[in-house]
Amino acid sequence: MINAILAAEELLASRLAHTFRTYPKQITTAIGALLLCAGGGAFAVASLGPDVSDLPVQQVLEAVKPLAAAEQAEALDSHDFTLFRTELTRPIDTIEALLKRLGIADPAAAAFVRGNAEARGALLSRAGRSVTAEAARDNTLQRLSARWIPDGDGGFKRLVVSRGAKGFSVRTEVDQLTAASRLASGVVRSSLFAATDDARIPDAVASQLADIFGSDVDFRALRRGDRFAVVYETFEADGQSLRSGRVLSAEFESNGKTYQAMWFQEPGKKGGYYRPNGESLVRAYLASPVEFSRISSGFAMRIHPIMNSWRQHNGIDFAAPTGTAVRAVGDGVVEFAGRQNGYGNIVIVKHRNNQQTVYAHLSRIDVKVGQSVNQSQFIGAVGATGWATGPHLHFEFRVNGEYANPATITQQDGGTPITASARPAFERLAIATRMELSAAFSVVQASAD
Repeated sequence: MINAILAAEELLASRLAHTFRTYPKQITTAIGALLLCAGGGAFAVASLGPDVSDLPVQQVLEAVKPLAAAEQAEALDSHDFTLFRTELTRPIDTIEALLKRLGIADPAAAAFVRGNAEARGALLSRAGRSVTAEAARDNTLQRLSARWIPDGDGGFKRLVVSRGAKGFSVRTEVDQLTAASRLASGVVRSSLFAATDDARIPDAVASQLADIFGSDVDFRALRRGDRFAVVYETFEADGQSLRSGRVLSAEFESNGKTYQAMWFQEPGKKGGYYRPNGESLVRAYLASPVEFSRISSGFAMRIHPIMNSWRQHNGIDFAAPTGTAVRAVGDGVVEFAGRQNGYGNIVIVKHRNNQQTVYAHLSRIDVKVGQSVNQSQFIGAVGATGWATGPHLHFEFRVNGEYANPATITQQDGGTPITASARPAFERLAIATRMELSAAFSVVQASAD
């Protein structure tokens, strides 16, 4: 009898094992459904419990004893902290004036800097150097750092004055700038440069914007409410920007039209600005040879200010203070650099296709005959030499020796199309550029709202 029962159990186990091997998925599904139903049943039973609102409520009161005010004041007195503040040096600074702007009240620190030639030379009679002070709770100086760029090799210098157990010490270090990018935007209320000042955008970046969109936007006739966004390079020292670099992308919305530009450089080729569709924005000539200036006299008939007679004005006059830098509007070779009668100090640059640009009434000439110059390279400074009633730049454009309206030179294309092999990389960059500029404009809109 027992043997028969054992034989039956072995047979049942064998059949169960065969069933599991043959239908594993079906059996697993059935078990899962069973468990799910069991869970639902448990939930149904649990939901039949008493309503929470019917449960008794008990209020517990417990006295809390606060720390004594004296103990809290003592803890605050024993807590130490450091104050940080950054300022820019001014050319007429004294050490007392600089430390006062930094929130430092420390006669010993002032006496040390005044008596140390290395520290005094780095901080006084200098303009635009970034200085950070670390002060103790009593406004005494713990550490002072000044940073500046001595040359164009990509590095910067850091002067450090620090307080130690034996008094103050000073050292000068050399370090490398860190490249980064910044995104900024603004709305025009009166002029482009006023708007960029409000947005804390460097003048060099504002000038690049004017150059990039010079053939699309008349910056002398902007409307209130025109807006812009820009992403540009910045070179930092210890997290602080010491100088700006190239505009990487920009968007300008003026008179209901939107213009976009992005910097792109193919490997082994000269970079330039393009529209997102790949159209080159590079022009053979800049719109203006003087940054931050206005046109005081155009290419037209006028009463000559000295001859007092009606004459054709064969160029454009840009009003600017004496000493303002003058730049070549295009690549070329210096054909003349010297003095010519009523022109005063003059530079003539020869360009492609037998074209010339003329820069007159200069106070200073910085190039020589035969020298090659690049677009945007400084060639001299605004002055009032020759027949000039005041400081300005007289600018001419000549084609085959004949005068032409300088306002037309910006229409000449100077860019190269993007090759097929570089198109995928350009498209990826264009997508990222649109996202960045869209983010910048959302900041503008939020500020306006």
